[in-house]
Order: sequence, then C-alpha cells, then structure tokens
Amino acid sequence: MPITRRSTLAALAALPLSSRADDGRPIRLLVGFPPGGGTDAVARLLADALQASLGNPVIADNRPGAGGQIAAQALKTAAPDGHTLLVSHDHTISILPLVLKNPGFDPAKDFVPVAGFATFANALALSAGTPASSLPEYLAWVKKQGGQGNVGVPAPASVPEFLVKLISERHGLSLASVPYRGSAPMMVDMLGNQIAAGIGSVPDLIVNHQQKKLRIVAVMGSQRQAVLPEVPTFAELGIAGFEELPYYGVFAPAGTPPAVIDRFSNALAGVLGQPGVRARLTELGLAVGLMTAAQLAARERAYSAVWARLIKAGGFQPQ
Repeated sequence: MPITRRSTLAALAALPLSSRADDGRPIRLLVGFPPGGGTDAVARLLADALQASLGNPVIADNRPGAGGQIAAQALKTAAPDGHTLLVSHDHTISILPLVLKNPGFDPAKDFVPVAGFATFANALALSAGTPASSLPEYLAWVKKQGGQGNVGVPAPASVPEFLVKLISERHGLSLASVPYRGSAPMMVDMLGNQIAAGIGSVPDLIVNHQQKKLRIVAVMGSQRQAVLPEVPTFAELGIAGFEELPYYGVFAPAGTPPAVIDRFSNALAGVLGQPGVRARLTELGLAVGLMTAAQLAARERAYSAVWARLIKAGGFQPQ
C-alpha cells in the first residue's frame, strides 16, 4: 500500500494515545447536565482519577440542556481521536431516541461504547416542608389537596416523568410533572420548599437526604439500595414495573480506533479498582461494576427495549 497522508493519519489514530505526538492535549468528558448534579459529580471524580492513569489532562466539560441532547450532539460532531468522550446515564442514550422524533443523533450509528461503570436507582424525595414522611403519607396528603400536586423531574419525557404518570394513574391522582434543566435546579426549588416532591437519581438526592434537607421515600429496583437500606422500593409499595435499573457509561464518537477504546476501558477498570474511587462512587449511590464495551452495548439495547414497551403502553407519542 502506498504511503499517503490519509494512511499516515489513520495509522497515527490507531496508536494508543501514549505514543501519539499530541499526547499532551486535554481529554474532555462531556457532561449533559449542569454543575452540581449527580452526573457532574461522577464525571469530575472520574476525570480526576483518569488523569493520573492516562497521563493527559482530563476535564469535565458541561454541555447542559435538553436532557443531555446538547452534549450528545457535541459528541457526534467531535473528532474520533480519543480526546472527546461522553459520560452519560440512560436518559440521553436510551430514552431520548425513544421520545424524540429527531434527537440529532443515533447512538447505534454515531457512538461507540467504551465501558460501563455503574448502575443506580431513581427515587422519589419529599421537600422538608412537605407534611409526610413516607410515600403512602404523601399520597394521602395529595388526596387531601384535591388529588393535585406538582412533582419535579430533571428532564421532560424522562423515566422520572413516566414514573410520575404511573403513580398518578394507579392512585387516581392528578399529579403533574414539572421538568427542569437537570437535577441541580430542581434541587434548588426542593430545598427552598418551592415544590413538594421530586424524582431524580439517588446520586442527585443522597447528600441532601443524609443531611435531612429532604426525604427519600421510595427507590426503583428489585431490592433496596445499599446506601438507603431503610427506604422501600416502589415495588414494595405496590408500584411494580420499574425494577430495571438505569446505568452509567462512557461513549466515544463513531470511528474512534479500537486501540483507543481499549486504552480508556483499561484505564477505567484500573480506576474502579482503586478503593478510594470505588468508595466515593458508592457513597454517591452507585452500584459500581465494570461493563466492557460489548456488555455496555448489550445493556443499552436491553434497557431501551424495556422502555420502548413501557412508553408505548403509556400512550406517549414522540415529539
């Protein structure tokens, strides 16, 4: 094969980053939500840990808005050179393509799974000023208010929003979802008692629950969360169908060389093996566990299939 500029660039792209001339360039971890939320905290923790392992500066690059859609579109257009990745949970990768006619990206075509690193649960929390300390008490209180109430959710057409609808229908209430641009602004209103209840991820809610600034009263999943052993699951409280747990993963632009994917996957495996990192992620409410690129892809497909059925059964029409 003749040596051309194109073949030379392709060969360079296939090399591990440590052997490339641009090794000093920073690696950006795109985050689709504002600073201060659970995803932001997770991404910054990983950025700090990966920096030492990879030898490059690693920074969390917040691109908030539209439930992670803006960050996902930024990943799609990024050069597949190993310097731009996306740290995301299920909403952006699995749910947005189901609820939007044109999300501006196709995970199967535009992204390459790098590795998964955790599962987590969504949870219902009550503001400190809400006169209830459990889900049954909250539902009884809403009924006394005429069956109407607002529940904050971190994004429209999200798993938390679908959960609000299900709770409302099963208990004959008129609960309304109040979508926010991420969990951080939702938390501001909850802590200020501007909204009585909210549904978000345990990583988003756990610190304020522990500080008794709000109360987590129910979690998703088939079993209770290790960091919240006192909090029942929705299934225990008679609201079944939400046992499949969402996931966290790292994704790269399509076309990223396999050698680069392997390097990041190996680096992430090493980071997750560090007791300090693992302990901190656990404290944030994550069930830590490495998923290879293939395992992450399989989990994403399975999760999307579950939610495609639930969304269709609920009568939701893509917008």
